[in-house]
Amino acid sequence: MLLIILLLAGGVALLYFGAEFLVRGGVSIAARLGVSPLVIGLTLVSFATSAPELVVSIQAALSGSSDIAIGNIIGSNICNIALILGLSAVIAPLSVHLKVLRFDMPLLLGITIIFAAVGIWAGGFGRIAGGVLFAGLIAYLLWNVRMEKRETLKAESTPELTKSYSMWLSILLVLGGLGFLVLGGKCMVSGAVVLGRMAGLSEAIIGLTIVAVGTSLPELATSVVAAFRGEQDIAIGNVVGSNIFNILGIIGLTALIRPVAASGISPVDWGVLVLTAAILLPFMRTGTRLVRWEGAALLLIYTAYIGYLAMSI
Repeated sequence: MLLIILLLAGGVALLYFGAEFLVRGGVSIAARLGVSPLVIGLTLVSFATSAPELVVSIQAALSGSSDIAIGNIIGSNICNIALILGLSAVIAPLSVHLKVLRFDMPLLLGITIIFAAVGIWAGGFGRIAGGVLFAGLIAYLLWNVRMEKRETLKAESTPELTKSYSMWLSILLVLGGLGFLVLGGKCMVSGAVVLGRMAGLSEAIIGLTIVAVGTSLPELATSVVAAFRGEQDIAIGNVVGSNIFNILGIIGLTALIRPVAASGISPVDWGVLVLTAAILLPFMRTGTRLVRWEGAALLLIYTAYIGYLAMSI
């Protein structure tokens, strides 16, 4: 039992520090290239903080634990909005960039509904579905690059989440972070599967809770620190971008490598996933701000969902 706890704790630590190095290196490179804070948050930072989910989902799929792979993404997306963005808004009300309101959030809501519909109807994701999702990620990235080139207003300052390093040190941080993430993902999946089976938990519950929260630690740290430091574009862009990447990139790539089934995911899980994305958009549209009471409402949704999972064990 002690060995399993050490595996889980070590996996979480490796995922956290791996993502931290990846974020620091990635943001430093982006800052040197003159990319705006919003685009950094929507792409590099969000994709970097989603790296644990990517590693864990691929590891889970390759080991035959499809429900952990799917549950990890569903649980992480719910956690990112309801817990992380909710907590960030309670700490400090967040202003929402018009680009996020007009494009990124509607896109997130749309792909979340499609993701849930395919998952329920088909019972999982094959290679064709994975290819379509991954192609959607490439299109999203290209669109952001094109819009960034059109942007005439440059960022006023470098994001404060990390200082700027030399290009070589930034690349070393990125590579080191990736190595930590791979090792941490292996420890996390191995420990979570063994612990869950010992406790009689299904793989879906393991993915939706233990693994999802563990792999969401980088998003939690990044968005909360960003909220404290007033980097609102990073705080919101990190969560929205991460959720887009989780669906299009992680499920897409995982399904391309090995088709994943979603037999253990209940309609309630799919419903809460869609609900959190659906409620976030009108919250953001009220005064183009996410205020404290709205953050508290999101936290209440997450608490109720975790309570439901605990009762269903």
